[in-house]
Amino acid sequence: MTRSARRTRHTRRTARMLRVTGVSAAALLALSACSSSDSDSAGSDSSPSASGSPKLSGTVTVFAAASLKESFETLGKEFEKQHPGTKVTFSFGGSDSLAASITGGAPADVFASASPKTMKIVTDAGDASGTPATFVRNQLEIATLPGNPDKVDSLKDLTNSGLKVVLCDKEVPCGAAAQKALDASKLKLTPVSYEQDVKAALTKVELKEADAAVVYKTDVLAAGDKVEGVEFPESADAVNDYPITLLKDATNAEAAKAFIALVRSAEGQKVLTEAGFLKP
Repeated sequence: MTRSARRTRHTRRTARMLRVTGVSAAALLALSACSSSDSDSAGSDSSPSASGSPKLSGTVTVFAAASLKESFETLGKEFEKQHPGTKVTFSFGGSDSLAASITGGAPADVFASASPKTMKIVTDAGDASGTPATFVRNQLEIATLPGNPDKVDSLKDLTNSGLKVVLCDKEVPCGAAAQKALDASKLKLTPVSYEQDVKAALTKVELKEADAAVVYKTDVLAAGDKVEGVEFPESADAVNDYPITLLKDATNAEAAKAFIALVRSAEGQKVLTEAGFLKP
């Protein structure tokens, strides 16, 4: 074979190899692109929302001691703001009456009581989910008419004849605490009326139907200039713990847990302490 013929055959073989190599390279590029596309597709399916917590919605029904009214209404609005699509409804009253309603089957998601004793009514009935947690404490104060015209300076002054004094019912936490303070001072007091919750007792003074009432500091603060507060040392021996719990038959448990978390959070505690509550 001549040198010219051998050179021609070598040139054709080289060209053929280059064509094959080009096809293989194109195939590899296509496979790589396909693999990359599949990988990107899998990544897009794993969106953050798929692993995030579910969005809260619906109504949260809270049964709470009357003394929590102003603070809880503020926190309820904040909760609705943080979780669009939710609504917090409240039933405020004497803790004993609320506990009786819950054990009687009244629908509710959360119970916040003004004493462990009234919370125990619910836990003993098996209507609480988990262990109640104390989130604030509250102390008693005497509420008088503005300017304190009767010069009430102590718990003993409430026993003065002619002075119309109102107390919470003894079954209500504020009434039980007042009685505890009176017993510790060895004082006997006959009120003109026993009221079913602390707000009702305070209202008697605001309407000038009574000269004084033993209520919570938080209620005196909430009333503003409608009443005047008088502190008394015996109140330190009758401070009430306030427990809160999720209820067993809660229809909106996730939102209820979130509301309880807000109450116990730094933000919730700030609202409560500004209202006069003591830290747990």
